[in-house]
Amino acid sequence: MDPGKRRCVSIQEMVSIFYSDSTQLGEFQRVDREHVPDIYRSLLSHTKHMTVTVEEHHHDRVEVEVLRSDFVGDHYRREILLHTHTDQKVVQYGIVRLNTKFLSEGPRQEILEQKKPLGRVLIEHDVLREIQLFDLLEVRCGPVLAGLFGVPERTVTYGRTALLHCDNEPAIELLEIVTPEE
Repeated sequence: MDPGKRRCVSIQEMVSIFYSDSTQLGEFQRVDREHVPDIYRSLLSHTKHMTVTVEEHHHDRVEVEVLRSDFVGDHYRREILLHTHTDQKVVQYGIVRLNTKFLSEGPRQEILEQKKPLGRVLIEHDVLREIQLFDLLEVRCGPVLAGLFGVPERTVTYGRTALLHCDNEPAIELLEIVTPEE
């Protein structure tokens, strides 16, 4: 993390966008990179778009499913799943909070259409972006996340919080959790 950039993506704040009781989604614990198993470290500890990373890992394009979304002021917020194109396997869960004033009309409209993963829209529109990784997280799946992933409650997986700077503006806050690996 660049020491000049302030810490601003809070796991509690991101979860509270859609959950008044965070344990419904999961139990979260910050972990150091060294304590993240290799497979999850390769999926999460980087500054690339998760869309690209999970597509490379699963050897398939991913599609977005927006579970719910809303607007509060200039902030568009959504809860999503990413599925593989071929077999519709869930590969990632996420919560996104996007400050719409920091995106031009083209990518903003395409994101609001909710048909493509966020990373793909930004890449296709050639939006200058920098991904600032904050925390790596060990996640024990609560009932909601376990149901979405099709795993038993308390199954351990990993996630991250990050901030996307678009055209040098802090535009998009992210919570990204990958599906548990077998």
